Amino acid sequence: MARRLTLISGLVIFVLGLVAAGLFNMGLAYTNRMEFCTSCHSMQTNLREYKETIHYKNRVGVRATCHDCHVPHDFLSLMKAKIMAAKDVWGELTGELDTPEKYEAHRWEMANIVWKKLKDSNSATCRSCHDFKAMDFSEQDRSARKRHARAEERGETCIDCHTGIAHEEPEDAEESDDDGESEG
Repeated sequence: MARRLTLISGLVIFVLGLVAAGLFNMGLAYTNRMEFCTSCHSMQTNLREYKETIHYKNRVGVRATCHDCHVPHDFLSLMKAKIMAAKDVWGELTGELDTPEKYEAHRWEMANIVWKKLKDSNSATCRSCHDFKAMDFSEQDRSARKRHARAEERGETCIDCHTGIAHEEPEDAEESDDDGESEG
């Protein structure tokens, strides 16, 4: 009897574990959807900019969405990114970015955070689609062929050259402000 109870308890725990893991994975998949990412009012600026890029619409119909570029693909980095995204949710709830003016005021800071993450990861999310070894340099225009070959030789990463590929470049924080004087 005790053995049977242990077996049933183990089976119930196993099934509950499978259900919990399935729900967890469903939650991750749901929060990686572009519709979820852009459902916040503050992300409308990003969405408009993104829709004007080759990552949204191109001749071959391949589309990179928010999670392809902004969410690491390996599990531990993904979990860290999801935890760090809590500040974005907080910013949305508190209205930190709820107007175009507030968004622009934070654009430089937000862009630099993303650029640093990409640089630190050797542009891992970019490289999940774009890889020097898979590029046919002969099919690229002369400038791209030369620059990509040089970047590969130097060990450079995508973000070293492609900072404005999916969103507008922010104005440098060092550039002049409204009264014509330099900040800093």
